[in-house]
Parts: sequence; C-alpha cells; structure tokens
Amino acid sequence: MDLAYTIAITLLTLGILVAVHEYGHFWVARRCGVKVLRFSLGFGKPIYRWYDKHGTEFVVAIIPLGGYVKMLDEREGDVPADQLDSAFTSKSPLQRIAVVIAGPLANFALAIVAYWFLFMGGESGYAPIIGEVTADSIADIAGLEPGHEIVAVDGVDTPTWQAFSFRLLDRIGDTGQMRFSVKYPDSDVIYESEVAIDAWLSEQEEPDLLGGLGISVYRPAVPPLFDEVVADGAAERAGVKSGDRLLQADGIEMVTWMDWVDYVRDRPAVPIEMDLLRDGQPITLTIVPASVTDADKKTIGRVGLSVKMPEMPAHMLRHFDRGPVESLIASVDRTGEMVFFTLNSMKKMVMGLISPKNLSGPITIAKVASASAKSGLESFVSFLALLSVSLGVLNLLPVPVLDGGHLLYYTIEWIVGRPVPEKIQMFGYQVGLFLVLGIMMLALYNDLSRL
Repeated sequence: MDLAYTIAITLLTLGILVAVHEYGHFWVARRCGVKVLRFSLGFGKPIYRWYDKHGTEFVVAIIPLGGYVKMLDEREGDVPADQLDSAFTSKSPLQRIAVVIAGPLANFALAIVAYWFLFMGGESGYAPIIGEVTADSIADIAGLEPGHEIVAVDGVDTPTWQAFSFRLLDRIGDTGQMRFSVKYPDSDVIYESEVAIDAWLSEQEEPDLLGGLGISVYRPAVPPLFDEVVADGAAERAGVKSGDRLLQADGIEMVTWMDWVDYVRDRPAVPIEMDLLRDGQPITLTIVPASVTDADKKTIGRVGLSVKMPEMPAHMLRHFDRGPVESLIASVDRTGEMVFFTLNSMKKMVMGLISPKNLSGPITIAKVASASAKSGLESFVSFLALLSVSLGVLNLLPVPVLDGGHLLYYTIEWIVGRPVPEKIQMFGYQVGLFLVLGIMMLALYNDLSRL
C-alpha cells in the first residue's frame, strides 16, 4: 500500500512539474505563431489523446517520465509551402529564444504561486534559540552561548530555525568569515560576532549543520510525565497508567525523562520501586524492566513507556501574517533565493566543495514527495515549489539537449546574425547528452547507495 501511495504521489508531482514546464513552451509558441503539432505528457505509446480546434494533438503517454511539445519544424521533415510561416525554424532568433526560455520561466512561476499560497496561509516557526554549545566549536569560538537567540547570519535575518538552517546550508563548503547577530532573552540589544571557517563541512557526505556549528536546539526540560503505556509491557503489568507523573525511583528523585530512561536502561530484570503522582495522589508501584538487547549487543532494561512532550513556550513562536500583495512580494523573493541557492550549490559541487554524493535522483525524489504529502498539504506544496525551481534552473544550464543549450545557440545566432554551424551543434548535443546521462547515472547510484 505504501509503495502504491509513493508511486501515485511521485507521478502526480512529476506530472504537475512537466505539464507546467511544457505548457510554458506551448503557450509562447502559440503567441509567436508557431504551429504546435503535439503536446505530450510522457513518452511512448499514447494511452489517451484528443485534439483542439487548431489541430494540436494532446497526448498522455505510457512512460510518465517527462514530456515534450512537438512543433512544425523544417529540420524534422518537409513543410508545405503554405505553412512555412508557422514553422519554428522560420521564426526570428528572439522568438525562438522566447519559446525556449518559457518552459523554465513557467517552473519559476509555479514556485511563486506555490509560495504565495503558503504565505497567504501564514508562516510559523520557532525562534533559533541555542540549547547547548560544544567546547572549542565554531559557535564557542564565536562567543555564542546557551540561551542566545540567533537573529541573523551574515546580515540576513533568521527569525526561525528553518531560516537559520537555510543560511547554514548556503555556507557549506565556504572559506572566510561567518557572522552572527545574537541577543539574550527579554533583551533588544544585538551583539555581533564572527568566526573564520575553512571549507566548512565540505568533507561530509550528509552535513550535520548544527553539529558542524557546535550547537543544539533549545528544548524545554522534559519531566517524567508518562503518555503511552505499551500493551502487555512491564509498565502495564506493574499498574502504571497514562498521565502518571514519576517522582522518585528507589528513593532517587527523577527530575527529567532522561533521568528515568538512563535509570531503567542500567537495570534490566531488576525490580524498581516507583513513587508516582496520579490525579494528585501519591502512589507506590514496583516495576521489573524487561531485558532486551540494543543495537550494540548490550543488554538493557525497557519498561514500555513513552513521555508526554511539553509544548514549546509561546514566546518562542514566530508567526508571520501577510496580505495578498505582501505575500506575492515575499514569494518572488523566496523563489529568487532558491534559484541563487541552487546555482551556488551546483557551482560548489563542480568545484568539489560539496560532495557529489549529495546529488539525488528519482528514488530520493519519490521518497521525499511521499513523505511531504503525508505531512500535509503545506509540506507537499513547499516541496513542489523547491522541485520546480530546481527543474527550472537545471533546464537553463547552457548544456546542449537542455533548454539552456538551445538558448545558447539561438543567442549566438541573434548576436552574430547567422546560425551556429550544424556540425558544432551536433557535437554539442553529443557532449550534452553524455553529461546529462552521466549525471543521471550518478544520481541513481547515490539513491541506490542510500537504500
């Protein structure tokens, strides 16, 4: 069932992205007077087709891994004399440039609409307040302290953990200075500090942003207030109930949940006397932890209890309400940020500052698409926007066989006044095809390695 769900969500995601991309080409081609012969979602044998009043064939094909717009083109066969004016090859270089660039721009437009939808619904997150600082770490050298709220990195505001993490992602592989702006709780005074970094986290295949910085997320203390009691576990047999608050174990005060977890782990099959508070009344029970073997082949104790997690303090919540116009401006800004972030990441990967093992393929996309859909509509829309930006940027790269390669050829023709020689174009297509297939194989290999 999970596999079917993952496949369905993946096809929906790719279908939306491809349909929008190809519609961009289609829409501008029509406005430039180009005759469109076919608009296909997928490749191979058609499983459904229909025609519009202009004679364009719309197809849903059996292989749902892309799509294309087929236009009247003298390079693909003879064109009747009375239709030459509507052939793609008869259009000016600027018109052909417009048709080619329209696909990636449509993907950027989709991202803007998606972010606008999210921003109109309100944006929330928790302030990046430091829990702990590792000694001699980057954060420690920079003078960051537990309780500090990080309000900006390199001069860019970081009102939430998500915004803060994005700024750190953008610094992976960098050498130079990283600047922090921080403040203490209940204070408006901003303190500035900076620290030198050298190819930061470039050697990590799966970079740990907070660990590489040397900080942890602040979380409220978790008291030993029991939530779920596992059926037929040691806790249920001892009479423990959901909502019980642990006070002491064998006369030792249990202040936090981890105090209790560590105490139980060290006592497999050893009776423990528990002093609890239930509905305001103290009670005493005796529990015997079960003996289990952990991943390190060590015997530990387990009782079958989960903790009731406390809510984050209200003062740490950051919520942003925007009107339609403000949301539109923010969505354009966010899309622009993602475009430059994607380009910067590609550049760092080529320079060896980011491990190529971070490159993801169809399997990872499928897994993330499924997980984001299960997390809710907002999560899925956010992932769709990110993927749409990535597709748009990838297609604009000046690599023949991609839109960016065609854009390069037509731009040269526009400037020079004559087409790029056919031999050079064909050689470029062969090199481009080799590069694209190589990247696809590397991404697929990375996906399989992660499995």
